[in-house]
Amino acid sequence: MDDCIIIGAGPAGLTAAIYLARYHLAIRLFDCGSSRASQIPCTHNHAGYPEGISGKELLNRMYAQAHKFGAIREETRVEHLALTGDHFTVGSGDGTYTARTVLLATGVTNKRPESLPDDIHDAALAAGMLRYCPVCDGYEVTDRRVAVVGTGDHGTAEALFLRGYTADLTLVSPDGEHDLDEACSRKLDEAGIARIAGPCGGWKIEGQRLAFDTAEGRLSFDSVYPALGSVVRSELATAAGAETTDDGCVVVGDHLETTVPGLFAAGDVVVGLDQISHAMGQAGVAATAIRNHLAEQRPLRR
Repeated sequence: MDDCIIIGAGPAGLTAAIYLARYHLAIRLFDCGSSRASQIPCTHNHAGYPEGISGKELLNRMYAQAHKFGAIREETRVEHLALTGDHFTVGSGDGTYTARTVLLATGVTNKRPESLPDDIHDAALAAGMLRYCPVCDGYEVTDRRVAVVGTGDHGTAEALFLRGYTADLTLVSPDGEHDLDEACSRKLDEAGIARIAGPCGGWKIEGQRLAFDTAEGRLSFDSVYPALGSVVRSELATAAGAETTDDGCVVVGDHLETTVPGLFAAGDVVVGLDQISHAMGQAGVAATAIRNHLAEQRPLRR
């Protein structure tokens, strides 16, 4: 039986693996290969990398560090999680595992424009023409021509945030006419943000821009930000009996323990800033809490 099973191998899961392995605990890390961080072409706001680092390179370095101290990685997707007596049972396509504690670091997935083909999506993302995180990379679109695909409160909030980087900003509805109340419309007017109705379609990379059709003709932009929300990967938490918010985020206490004793969560699956640095900080807190939780059950001695 493992001391802790970590589900998810993004920045949160890998940070926790480093900490827990260095606490001389028997840990197992499940990695299904879909960390959102792996899709980052190059991040420039992660401390310690002034020239930037790709998400994949960062994850590879973090795993090498965790592996150096004894972390075991299972490259498979976890399909089942349950509290069974005094331990947890974790099931995957490769078998069933047990652990005294579990840390969920399953993250979220971004919602994409439905009409955007996968090949164009991936190429545009790699080239910086498609972006999902203005907190991460708004600096890179300073004074560029930018579109936000979204509407309502969420689309308005993202457009207003990006207004701090560029004046050439357009909010495009993904499906049809905008769904904006008076307050949103007033804020957008005051910020000088243009609005165009959808639907969006006919996506292509044209030169150094990402272009698509709208109700008012074909437009192209240096960068496009989908502001369509995200899906929280909290199904395993729910299956184990943990409480979640209306949005699906896992409810945790100050030390990142869920409402199920011994089950912890960190990173984007918990309400937070959806930032690598924040996920890593949460993971450090959670890992130390897990170590202390295990020590209360049975003294940890060499």
